[in-house]
Amino acid sequence: MFEARGLSSAAGVRPFDFTIRKGEVNGFAGLLGSGRSESVRAMFAADKVTGGDIRVNGKKVKISGPVHAMKRGIGYLPEDRKGDGIIADLSVRDNIVLALQVLKGFFRPFSRKQAEAFADEYIKSLKIKTPSTETSITSLSGGNQQKVILARWLLTQLQYLILDEPTRGIDVGTKVEIQKLVLKLAEDGVSVTFISSEMEEMLRTCSRLVVMRDRSIVGELTGENLTESNIMRAIAGGGEQKWPE
Repeated sequence: MFEARGLSSAAGVRPFDFTIRKGEVNGFAGLLGSGRSESVRAMFAADKVTGGDIRVNGKKVKISGPVHAMKRGIGYLPEDRKGDGIIADLSVRDNIVLALQVLKGFFRPFSRKQAEAFADEYIKSLKIKTPSTETSITSLSGGNQQKVILARWLLTQLQYLILDEPTRGIDVGTKVEIQKLVLKLAEDGVSVTFISSEMEEMLRTCSRLVVMRDRSIVGELTGENLTESNIMRAIAGGGEQKWPE
């Protein structure tokens, strides 16, 4: 579904190759500072792309900014929820419809009735706890803020969703809900890249892991080789390692 070759960015990501199939859940594993977040930011063009090619559904495309990525059916939940995810000055409703409004164009705004209907649909389906659609998003818990950002992307009917630390700092119940949502999206054919500092969570959610160290890919694990010991061995050992499927 998505393929990158020799992709690099101004954030210091070394050229790397990456692919994800339709309906696959894969992830980037590595220690803090390994370059996993910078790599997915390059894929969404959240940082300036300095080299490489991208193909979506086999067709070479130019993604030079987030709007280009969105038009190709790609969504991104960033690591910094407060700084890069929520729009603090907006309501829950406006945060949910934001991405779809960008794709539609700000000179063609949704009616209040349409926006309310979209927000109500996802508040119910994701069980977002909020007094109303008008509530400021900053009044919600961290877990419910994450659900709002997820709703924002699900509303766009995307093909590929990148989740960077989607369960950090939220309660256990909401973590489980998000993990189940990821697996359901994959069943429905959406490709998902999942990043978490919790190794067990990655192993429960992903069928393939790309291992990073010093902003370079040092391993790729799948199948019976996808174990915590192999992940740590790749992180500690460095060098190019790839286990057979």
